[in-house]
Amino acid sequence: MNGKDDIFRPGDTADELGEEVLEDFGDDIISVVDEDGKEHVFEELDRVDLDFGSFVALAPLVGEEDEDGDDEVIILRVEEEEGEICLSILEDEAEFDKVARVFSERLGIPLDL
Repeated sequence: MNGKDDIFRPGDTADELGEEVLEDFGDDIISVVDEDGKEHVFEELDRVDLDFGSFVALAPLVGEEDEDGDDEVIILRVEEEEGEICLSILEDEAEFDKVARVFSERLGIPLDL
């Protein structure tokens, strides 16, 4: 078999995967460290700049599914702090709904609002 699932396993981190593997998948593979210090590896599906900020849609590299069995898509705000790119959760529900609709149209996939 030749596919991402052959290489990536749930819980893989960038260190576990190794630089060679990540380079094979290109620039749309990113590693994110959550507030608990746990590292997660995602594929960047799309990035958009809107009047009220920049946002990114991410999908876990391995087929993590939500409660309904659908593939998970995560939407985060892109910000720059002290020269570093930071991703943060959209806490405003109205803002999240606007951004989710944009990604839904651009990616051609329904996003739960």
